Amino acid sequence: MRYAMVRRGVVDDALRAVDVDTTLLLGGAVVVTLLGLTWLLIRWFRRSPGYRFQRMLGGYDSVDVLMHPNPDPDAMSSALAVSFLADTVDTDTRLLFSGQIRHQENRAFRTVLDVDLTRIESAEEIESEGLVLVDHNRPRGFSGAEGLSPDALIDHHPGGGEAESFTDARTNYGACATIMAEYIRGIGAQPDEDDDEVDLPVPWEVSTGLLYGIQSDTDHLTKGCTPSEFEAAGYLFPGIDEDALDRIANPEVSAETLEIKARAIRERTVRGSFAVADVGNVSNIDAIPQAADELLTLEGVTAVVVYGNRDGELTLSGRSRDDRVHMGDVLSAVTSDIPMASAGGHARMGGGQISIAHMEGIGPSEGISEEQFTDRLFSAMSGDI
Repeated sequence: MRYAMVRRGVVDDALRAVDVDTTLLLGGAVVVTLLGLTWLLIRWFRRSPGYRFQRMLGGYDSVDVLMHPNPDPDAMSSALAVSFLADTVDTDTRLLFSGQIRHQENRAFRTVLDVDLTRIESAEEIESEGLVLVDHNRPRGFSGAEGLSPDALIDHHPGGGEAESFTDARTNYGACATIMAEYIRGIGAQPDEDDDEVDLPVPWEVSTGLLYGIQSDTDHLTKGCTPSEFEAAGYLFPGIDEDALDRIANPEVSAETLEIKARAIRERTVRGSFAVADVGNVSNIDAIPQAADELLTLEGVTAVVVYGNRDGELTLSGRSRDDRVHMGDVLSAVTSDIPMASAGGHARMGGGQISIAHMEGIGPSEGISEEQFTDRLFSAMSGDI
């Protein structure tokens, strides 16, 4: 009996030892797992484009953020996002453009969100240590632009531009603002300033601006979207100001804009399901893409190009909801042999500029009339060019 009791005690002691060892092993496994997850999380943040871009910004005391000449909500919101990221590493920023802000939606965006922009006329006015391009990939629209070499470039348009230190061009994305939202998310920032537990809140102006930038470049999330646009919109939504968003989306429209839209409908030429409209002389070229949007809503019309003349230059705007018509390729094709012309874009929308003098024969080309140019547009949309 005593032997049995002793044996039982030995077994109990052994089991207790096993329990302790098991607890230590499990505890060690948990610690190792947590350390591993922490390491992976840190590694993920450091590898994310947002982290790398933030780190690049931290290498400068100041950067200039250059938008395309006539910035829209996508460009302005992307520039705002760069400014926010720069603030997190104590880098000063200036937001630059070279043209005009005339579209009522763009003016409302700037006013409602109180965006501080600086207009430049030459490359000499770019004074900061670093230069960041957003929503376009080649500097243009001002004296000396072609000689600039940006330090960073973030864009979703085709064009193939490159920057010295950081290039992120995602031509499959619907908006540059989507990329910027991913950057902000990638550094751990949260778009909810009212949550006291948020360590790095995103200002409401940035969240609201980026959401509208995505909406405006994707026709309210209906054209040219990827899953990334919807994910970014969901991420930004908790931090937006709905009243500000409504004021940007529903600004007053000028009489000239309405007249140009009416002119596009009245002067249109329709062949099959394609339409082309010459709206004549305009002072507000931002009304031309609005007229193209309006013309595309006509029943039976699947692809349109609208163009107008300001100061001897034709501004083109094309829209397509026809899978056979890649609008960027159409506009590029019809202008390819016209000296000094520039045109292109995405499948669903595109734009361009042509000097009328060059189109009619100044330079090495033989020249074409506006009537011939219209014929060429129809041929390109039909796939004959």
